[in-house]
Amino acid sequence: MARAREFDQDEVLDAAMEAFRHGGFGAVSIRTLEEATGLKAGSIYNSFGDKDGLFQKAVEHYNKVVVELRLHDHLDQNAPLDGLRSLFLSLLDEPGGGSSGCLLTNSAVESGLIKSGALSGVHVGFGLLEAAFVAAIEDMWPGADKARTSAVRLLALYQGVLLLIRSGYSKDALRQMINFEFDMMKGRCS
Repeated sequence: MARAREFDQDEVLDAAMEAFRHGGFGAVSIRTLEEATGLKAGSIYNSFGDKDGLFQKAVEHYNKVVVELRLHDHLDQNAPLDGLRSLFLSLLDEPGGGSSGCLLTNSAVESGLIKSGALSGVHVGFGLLEAAFVAAIEDMWPGADKARTSAVRLLALYQGVLLLIRSGYSKDALRQMINFEFDMMKGRCS
């Protein structure tokens, strides 16, 4: 008879999510995951299959506790354009002043190292962002025939901002660019 799990899965996924986000998939070893999660290698393998399995669960968890929450906090609580601006500007204020970036962005950059099945959560996360952007655009411009094209442009901008933050690009320059973009969009709404 198999033993019941004796760990809090959300805590383990939080720790794994941070390990992958900070170190990147390629640099995170089973040993690193043992240290981050407090689980032994055997428990990781028994519970998640392997590093790819734990990564996939960590990305699913990230989509739920980070992406969906951020979208709710910014887009569901504000007028569409204000919510989008707020969401983008919030990227510049990572807790602790760090610049580890986004698990989705960092993983997409490393996609050649990750099994395609484990990458499915990254695509789901991008889909969540794109769908939220489409909804905001359609809210601002009812009947917008190119809402999806505009949303993909915003998704590319969002991911680009995160990549530039990760590489140490000036947050002041990014703040100016974000405000410029949304001021331009505001002109279209007027």
